Amino acid sequence: MTSRLATSEELHLQPITDIAAGCGIQPDELEPFGRYRGKIRLSILDRLASRPDGKLVIVTAITPTKAGEGKTTTSISLADGLGRLGRRAALCLREPSMGPVFGIKGGGTGGGRAMLEPMEDINLHFNGDFHAVTAAHNLLAAALDASLYHGNPLRIDPQSITWPRTLDVNDRELRYTVVGLGGRAHGIPRENPFVITAASEVMAIFALASDLRDLRARLGRIVVAATRDGVPVTAEDLHVAGAMTVIMKDALKPNLVQTREGRPALVHAGPFGNIAHANNSIIADRIALKLADYVVTEAGFGSDLGFQKFCDIVCRIGKLRPSAAVLVTTVRATKSHGGRPFAELAVEDLDAIREGMGNLAAHIAIVRQYGLPCVVAVNRFPTDTPAELALLEELALEAGAESLAVHSGFLDGGAGATDLADAVVAACGQPNTFAPLTPDGTPLVQQIEAIATRLYGADGVDLQPQAVKDLKTIEALGLGTAPVCMAKTHLSLSHDPKLRNRPQGFSLPVRGLVPSTGAGFVVALCGDMQRMPGFGKTPAFMQVDIDEDGRTVGLF
Repeated sequence: MTSRLATSEELHLQPITDIAAGCGIQPDELEPFGRYRGKIRLSILDRLASRPDGKLVIVTAITPTKAGEGKTTTSISLADGLGRLGRRAALCLREPSMGPVFGIKGGGTGGGRAMLEPMEDINLHFNGDFHAVTAAHNLLAAALDASLYHGNPLRIDPQSITWPRTLDVNDRELRYTVVGLGGRAHGIPRENPFVITAASEVMAIFALASDLRDLRARLGRIVVAATRDGVPVTAEDLHVAGAMTVIMKDALKPNLVQTREGRPALVHAGPFGNIAHANNSIIADRIALKLADYVVTEAGFGSDLGFQKFCDIVCRIGKLRPSAAVLVTTVRATKSHGGRPFAELAVEDLDAIREGMGNLAAHIAIVRQYGLPCVVAVNRFPTDTPAELALLEELALEAGAESLAVHSGFLDGGAGATDLADAVVAACGQPNTFAPLTPDGTPLVQQIEAIATRLYGADGVDLQPQAVKDLKTIEALGLGTAPVCMAKTHLSLSHDPKLRNRPQGFSLPVRGLVPSTGAGFVVALCGDMQRMPGFGKTPAFMQVDIDEDGRTVGLF
């Protein structure tokens, strides 16, 4: 095996202390983790409180295809491109989960010359944050079972328990499990599912908390079950929220790394886009906005998922206001949505672009629903032809895009993204009318209907019997107007991964509603969406190994 990972020295990375100093972080505000990564102390927000915020740019994409879109690569190259234009830029991304790293997707640090470093450290065990979330989550599960075992002093109804266990591995066998087997000495048998760590409510809280005190309060509000009288049982009732906070206190500090061109990148928290709220931490965004004139942040999957959740959940809770959106696409992916087989995507096909344009147009419309200028970023492939690129631009502008810019960040890094950076600067200079899709206080069902009909293109919503039952419980918890976090497939604008391009004539089935009292939102489970993924037939871990020099190979 040949190693695919260059060492930090070969890449000429700067010491993290230099990266911090270059973007205005003082020495006592940085906690180095080795030479090339560190954590930022939250005290920096007090020092920078009076400094005006920079412009916030949210990067999203069309519906993913096998052809690839390159949202993270685009985000990184855009930050580098802004830097090459002399703009003070910072990048905010989520931390990779080891589920996708070892699954079908691979790592989450970009590609080619548009990468974050140190790549291997970021993709694996990054400063222990994911492990802290897993430990805090499972401590709460253990505390709940211990209370049941030792006489059940809170009078918990075992049938009412909703708190799962968690693991940062794709493991479909753990979706439905039974715990407590082996006799009385080993616990009380009951069903208890697992979710992947990125879907944990603790992860959502981690990403949405404003400071340590807020983290402590949110963890305490987590509802895990109900008493026999129907009274909610919380982590506070189990006297475990304080210990959970202690586990999480270092994780709450954002991680600082760098692009291959030396731009600062804050990589923090990792909720998935299809089963969670899909964005990095509010704390990282706030710090970056004080340090930079332009902050590039990326939301998970397409605009129907991560972007929608950023606008309706993150901006609402964090009081953030984006200046522009970047919508990533490729010629190949557009032709894929037009129905062309993967093997034919390298062949010029203008008809396929016209036929597949419906998906890009739908995502442009979603961005415009939120009152933001939309810059379409075309991640260029060598097989793209001038005619295809010209047609894509013509159709994107007709669909309402502010502008379209082609970039070659994968091959050329920031130098290949200066046109995109220029377009983004221009878009940020335009007035916008940003607002969430629905006003504060909108009932849950009306929010779901608005998302389904105005964004997905559904004819309506089918609230199934369990969801109707769940709604009553949620309203009793005081979450009847909380923001909605939609859990649905990322492979379609609908709930059905087989419905490609721009589906029409469907109703969105909502099979259940799950309250996340600590996070402050309600998860709507649509279709067959699972919160614990499984490995495919040939997962990425099959390519990962150690070479004869002890270096990792096959990690991307």
